[in-house]
Amino acid sequence: MIFQFAISAGEFFELIRPAVLVLSALASIWVLVSARRHRFLHYVAIGWALGTLFFPLITLPLYLIARFIRQRSEQPTHAGAEARKTFSSSPAPSRRIAIPLAYAAVVLSLIAFYLYRDHQSVDGHLARAAQAKLSGKRGGTIDEYRAALKLEDNPHTRKLLAIELADTGDWTGALFELRKAEQDGETDDLMAFYIATLLDSLNLPNQATLEYQKFLESRVCTQPLADKRCSGASVRVQAAQAASRPR
Repeated sequence: MIFQFAISAGEFFELIRPAVLVLSALASIWVLVSARRHRFLHYVAIGWALGTLFFPLITLPLYLIARFIRQRSEQPTHAGAEARKTFSSSPAPSRRIAIPLAYAAVVLSLIAFYLYRDHQSVDGHLARAAQAKLSGKRGGTIDEYRAALKLEDNPHTRKLLAIELADTGDWTGALFELRKAEQDGETDDLMAFYIATLLDSLNLPNQATLEYQKFLESRVCTQPLADKRCSGASVRVQAAQAASRPR
């Protein structure tokens, strides 16, 4: 039996990213504890820990090699010398625990803060909207676009929201969002066509004709290779003009 999971690569990355960050933090904490136990200098131990936090796949193997080399080079000649060296160079037990605990608290708190801010950011909402759209979850896409607009009133995001609303049949809501996006400076040359299509759906042919005419005057239709939608808009305008002529 073959199991298929309806999950995109982006969604999979978002799922594993918190786990990867936490694992990197735990590895970093372990490196700090280990480096202090093996009598690395304080700043060297912290350097190894930070390196493991940011580049775990590179730094952790290098640290293990460095620790092995240090152990080989510091083998005492006899047990008495080892005991005296350990006794004289080992930090106090309370300090040995306090520094790694403080480091762990700071690192884990920063990771939690970063994940929270990233999840609540505009880019985070837009990324989840794109993932939901790819997965066919139109309701989730609309919710994420609206959440992004609460944080940043962006005309392009409004246009994307309007397109999703139109696809669900909410033509009035889509028209409102498109008008607002146009008013706020959305530069998409297809805006007039989108608005005209919605006006047709709302049975407002006169207003739709004006928008089709505006669309025909845009760069999309005046360039040498016009968009295929221009011919349909032209037919629509000509039909409206013919109907308005006196017989």
